[in-house]
Amino acid sequence: ATASGDLFAALGLARSQALARGQTVKLLPRDPLGADWRRGWHVFVDRDGDGLPGAGDDIIAEHDPLPDGVAVAFAFTSPAPPYYIAYNGAGRSCSDSNSAAARYGTLSLFHGGAIRRIKINMLGRARSCDPARDASCDGAQAPPG
Repeated sequence: ATASGDLFAALGLARSQALARGQTVKLLPRDPLGADWRRGWHVFVDRDGDGLPGAGDDIIAEHDPLPDGVAVAFAFTSPAPPYYIAYNGAGRSCSDSNSAAARYGTLSLFHGGAIRRIKINMLGRARSCDPARDASCDGAQAPPG
């Protein structure tokens, strides 16, 4: 539950910082390919527009790798990496190429038999849910092995 809580909090931070700054803030896995959320994540303003945190960008927060045994699946409007989540200055989810184009979907975290999902709607609002208790908490299946 801690990993999903930390990721949910990072989404809230990215959204609130986008609103406060009036500019796009991105949440991205700390993986060179932008695909593996288990390696942790960055919350940042991509000042140079290269899609990655680096020199000259505003790094707002970073999270260490998740504990062993936690798996993460990502099902979003864009199926190809990088698996980022971005919020525009109005606090709405958006894509890199178009701050008015919504980017939404579900992050699913698996640990043992437990599943937690973070669902992000078209407006960028996130909610955390447990599919064992909430029939509307659908999402991706656990990744293999």
